[in-house]
Amino acid sequence: MQMSRVLDPLEPATGVATSAAPRARDIPRPTSGVGPPLAPIFTAMAVMVLVVLAITFARSAGVVAALWGAGGLAVAVWLRTSRGPLYDLSFGALIAMGIAAGELLAGNSTPLTLIFTVANMLEIYVCVLLARRFAPTLNLASVQGACRFLVSAAVLGPFPAALFAGLMLWWTNGANFLDTVQTWWFGHALGVAVLSSFGLALTRREIVRFRAPARAVEAVVLLGLLTALCLTVFTQDLPIGFVTMPLLLLIAVRLRMLGVTAALVIISILAVGSSMRGIGPYGMAFQGPDRAMMAQLLILFGYLPIMLVAALLEERDRLSDRAKAGQARAERASEAKSRLLANVAHEIKSPVGGVIGIGELWKTGQLGPVTTTQVEMAEMLVKTARQVEALAHDLLDVARAESGAVKVELRPTDVPGVLEDVKRAVALRPESQGVRLEVVSEGDGLIALADSQRLTQVISNLASNAVKYGGAGGVVIFRASRIYDGVRIEVSDRGPGLSPEKQAQLFEPFNRLGLERSTVEGHGIGLALAKRLVELQGGSIGVTSTAGEGAVFWVEMPAA
Repeated sequence: MQMSRVLDPLEPATGVATSAAPRARDIPRPTSGVGPPLAPIFTAMAVMVLVVLAITFARSAGVVAALWGAGGLAVAVWLRTSRGPLYDLSFGALIAMGIAAGELLAGNSTPLTLIFTVANMLEIYVCVLLARRFAPTLNLASVQGACRFLVSAAVLGPFPAALFAGLMLWWTNGANFLDTVQTWWFGHALGVAVLSSFGLALTRREIVRFRAPARAVEAVVLLGLLTALCLTVFTQDLPIGFVTMPLLLLIAVRLRMLGVTAALVIISILAVGSSMRGIGPYGMAFQGPDRAMMAQLLILFGYLPIMLVAALLEERDRLSDRAKAGQARAERASEAKSRLLANVAHEIKSPVGGVIGIGELWKTGQLGPVTTTQVEMAEMLVKTARQVEALAHDLLDVARAESGAVKVELRPTDVPGVLEDVKRAVALRPESQGVRLEVVSEGDGLIALADSQRLTQVISNLASNAVKYGGAGGVVIFRASRIYDGVRIEVSDRGPGLSPEKQAQLFEPFNRLGLERSTVEGHGIGLALAKRLVELQGGSIGVTSTAGEGAVFWVEMPAA
């Protein structure tokens, strides 16, 4: 409850970023003044209380405590509320006063109070400095952000203070330098890693999320079970600390980062506290600083990595939300495009039909005598209008296919028969003159489960492209063959072929691969439509080609 009173008023100042990249509103912005006055005052009071508790109940190596929460609390609040140099100076002074008051209230002498106050302020300042430098977004909801904060603030931050405290205590009291440094680093690193992480994870968004009754009850039940389990494990002579791991993983899955950090606070207090009292698996098996160190090692290297699991889950959730939002935007854009295409196509069809009718009447002289030149112009007018009409039909088909309005009736379809029909239709086109068309059927029973009309439309499109773009090779071959689960249809030519770059762009609408100004007619939407029609029938379409060696467009359909 005290923690909530400390952090709640500070929430608006700096939110924890919801993405790996920093955003303007997530980074503390320096401002004039000292900010909300209650936050530093409450933090200093809480630091004083934590100092008294740690010195009274958690001393391990001489006068050094094995679990130190004051630094972790100060680091979290300082990072969350920083408002510029003047605020930092005022906040640091209040924290120093809180630490000194706690030391004196706990019974430490004036020299020890001075040493520990300087050491703790050195630690807090270094942790804040490193976190600002290497984890500026304070984002624990990503693996990178969590690793950056833990390594910079928790691992490296307490080390200079540990060296200073070890040296000063050796010089003044003759304390063992290595034991002091080891106990200080483990206890203070644990405090920063657990308590600071909890403070940074306690955001307004998380509080709102846990206001839901079901989520609040779930959190209380899971954390209550963890507390009961830890009381059993760490107060009995049972080396079964590993049994808390499945429950901690469940908390990471259900409650994410805030739940995991809260669970680590509970585990740290019970594990280290029971060891300091000489009970539990470590308190009975070890003596002196070693018993606290074993509990610290269990938390730092056994339980703390679960934070990365929670960060990974948070990151996955965020990316999933982004993907869903992007998909929704893409679907809305696709629907708008389909409506636009359909509207444009409908608007084009009526006037174009009128132009074709007038051109036909003009060409045949039904509107009056015409000269040879006028006949040629009328034919050109009709030809151009029919191209526009064909484009309008294609646009309508594309719009219907993308909106799901195209209905396909799948039934057994004789593939060689479809290829023969397409061959005869293509042979009547003017551009097919001089091109040999062949149909090759490899085997019997080439029956596909398809919509014969739509399949014919697809093969006709591929054949038309083969004649237009690959007719220079003189041969277009239609081939049907069996594959393991269906029928494969190939339309191959011996034209110039396609480079890998062009193959990657083939099925993009309105992309003619640089042939926009060529003499070959087309609009660049035929292959996109063919792809969509094939997919609607449960098939797949692709191309195999090498530049200079022709191209093979293939369609694979399920067998009937």
